[in-house]
Amino acid sequence: MSHHIVQADNLHYTYPDGTIGLDNINFKIHHGESVALVGSNGAGKSTLLLHLIGCLIPTKGDIRIGDYPLNKKNLKAVRRSTGMVFQDPDDQLFMPTVFDDVAFGLINLGVPESEIENQVIKALEIVGVPHLAKRSPHKLSGGEKRAVAIATVIATMPDILIMDEPSSNLDPASRRRLINLLKTFTHTKIIATHDLDMALEICERTIVLNKGDIIADGNTKELFHNEKLLAMSGLEKPLTMQGLR
Repeated sequence: MSHHIVQADNLHYTYPDGTIGLDNINFKIHHGESVALVGSNGAGKSTLLLHLIGCLIPTKGDIRIGDYPLNKKNLKAVRRSTGMVFQDPDDQLFMPTVFDDVAFGLINLGVPESEIENQVIKALEIVGVPHLAKRSPHKLSGGEKRAVAIATVIATMPDILIMDEPSSNLDPASRRRLINLLKTFTHTKIIATHDLDMALEICERTIVLNKGDIIADGNTKELFHNEKLLAMSGLEKPLTMQGLR
């Protein structure tokens, strides 16, 4: 796949009730970039992420993931190279044990049974929770669930890691572990978040969405210094830039 790019050209999406979710947006994300998607609730962040994994189909416009235009014919190929961690881990964890949840995607990709156990344990070790393999995911803490949800995705070794509000509902220690973990990933990362301090640490580039439109795309630190832009987007400066941390 050529450089694992993620590209949107004149991407537009209208919900069945007539609400505009995305309004002819354009961007190109290159291999290895870490990009934050920020904006107020309803700005279009989750709608865009769902397009990138083929859960929503554009009303018009195109999405390209590497060599593949995203369409029904190429959906399986695209999903092999992308992995999404949803905002609520309970949407992702549904098997009797943590091991089974992490193995689920590997089984669906046709990974040989002889290789599955090693890949599951490796993924759990990467996120620091191999001791949870036999536990029920529904009896874990919020931070543990988030770690396991990430493991279910990275076990399949995606080239592009997509995350929707990964730090939401995490205590400070779990949030710090998540940030440190994400810093080690060499994947292309696309992270929708309200946590601008996390975005500042992880993502050199930020795309600002407002009412389904991209109103800014550039260096994260420079954009977060623009108080007028942040106010227009329903955001505030990260605490670290306010001198509060």
